Amino acid sequence: MRVAVRRAAHQVLDHPLVLEDPFATRILPPEAAAEIGRDPDRESRPFAKAMREFMAVRSRFAEDEFAEAVRRWEKQSLKQYVALGAGLDTFAWRNPHRDSGVRIFEVDHPATQVWKCELIANANLPEAAATYVPVDFERQSLADCLRAAGFRTDAPAFFSWLGVVPYLTLDAFRNTLRFFGGMPQGSGVVFDYALPRDAVDEDRLAAFDELSARVAQAGEPFQLFFMPDDIASEFHAIGWRVATELDATAIRERFFADRADAPVGRTGMARLVSACV
Repeated sequence: MRVAVRRAAHQVLDHPLVLEDPFATRILPPEAAAEIGRDPDRESRPFAKAMREFMAVRSRFAEDEFAEAVRRWEKQSLKQYVALGAGLDTFAWRNPHRDSGVRIFEVDHPATQVWKCELIANANLPEAAATYVPVDFERQSLADCLRAAGFRTDAPAFFSWLGVVPYLTLDAFRNTLRFFGGMPQGSGVVFDYALPRDAVDEDRLAAFDELSARVAQAGEPFQLFFMPDDIASEFHAIGWRVATELDATAIRERFFADRADAPVGRTGMARLVSACV
């Protein structure tokens, strides 16, 4: 919910937009949508602004990288897009590749998907062109559930894995990488990860600790941290390579060039990565 509210708040409060998403506000419960813009002082604070900008940026990054992958692997027919931990993602409504036959699979916990469908119905949104794949990761196999939903493991696929990695155990992270490692050439993934606390600059530590405490209180603490070389090694082990990695400075240069509201380019906790085979 918090991620979805921040993406929606970006549509209302930040201009020009990094991510144009006309469905971001519509999918929210009315009471959540009504809160956006109600407290300008809070929403203009640097931490609040930076968080909603990052939520917008990472979705934009995933969608841009997918568009580039579709172009690059046109002959290999990249027709599968998988949102792992999809939450209230709205890409299925905005998919610019629908006419070329791209199929979207949304993977999430069964209860989350039921909740999302209820929100869609309550908002009178059109039916999204997505295949919902409910997976209880403690009891079910991601590969088996995807195959049962019509996903082809012998055809390339692009995975959007946003807002998930920091909450995983190392075993769970590597299990997912092993699944990626079985995919054919032309496949790719975009995800975000967090640096260890001792790698975050002093100006960002307070925000780091505040966010860590907040997610821990909600029952989903941060568990997994990496340095960039570690990420590269993990993907090398499955035969993939890291194609792009964006730190705070690179995010600013790519998405906020020549903008007065560009975030400060120092070392924050979050990195964006695109990897492929």
